[in-house]
Amino acid sequence: MMWHGKVIGALLGMMFSRGNPWGIVIGIIAGHFFDTQAMKGQSGGSGANPRAVQDAFFRATFQVMGHVAKADGRISEEEIRAARAVMNQFRLGESEVRLAIELFSEGKASDFPLADTVARLAKLLHSRPDLRRMFVQIQLQTALWGDGMHTQARLMLVRICQGLGVSEFELAQMEAILRMQKSSGQTYQRSSRDSMADAYGVLGVTPQATDAEVTKAYRRQMSQNHPDKLAAKGLPESMKTVAEEKTKQIRAAYEAICEARGMK
Repeated sequence: MMWHGKVIGALLGMMFSRGNPWGIVIGIIAGHFFDTQAMKGQSGGSGANPRAVQDAFFRATFQVMGHVAKADGRISEEEIRAARAVMNQFRLGESEVRLAIELFSEGKASDFPLADTVARLAKLLHSRPDLRRMFVQIQLQTALWGDGMHTQARLMLVRICQGLGVSEFELAQMEAILRMQKSSGQTYQRSSRDSMADAYGVLGVTPQATDAEVTKAYRRQMSQNHPDKLAAKGLPESMKTVAEEKTKQIRAAYEAICEARGMK
């Protein structure tokens, strides 16, 4: 079975565009990258077959989504709407939507092998930390769109992160950025206590940190997430826009903290 690059591209567009049409453009570019890799796989490229990776990514996305939604023993209307919203954002065809729903239902089963599913995905993505983080971010965003992340879902996401080699620190940063985007788009409501908490979370420091510690954390985050540096480490050129968006959020967080503290 083949899942074209549009699926992976839509994942990127959904996560970082909040429905903005430019997100679709980003998704198309990313999708082109995955289609190109699939063609290389057909012609004897090394490593895992890209089409097998895309298929596994797609299947695990919706299976795990269903399992996270059922983490507290029930699935609410909000969680169903959130899953549907994700499917709509992916712009799936009718047959793909039907399969996504089937996979979501499989994931709801109490005996769904979550650990094995995550382990298989981790093996396929062992050299692609960007895709492992993307997978976690999709699950996190769907949970936030649903019931706003209940305790059981959070604990399950932590286990998923452990299985994929994504740190809890990275998970916390993803959540801070997603909550910021959900509440205020591309800018902070700087008088909001919650938004300021998100700003500190993006930098990975507490409100008790000194000004020097805040600045050091900001510089570290900007260095680690610099698009050119990530590209040099293997991030596809087509995904640099994603890294650029993240650095914008890091910069916005730092500016919000500086303004609140009167830092110059």
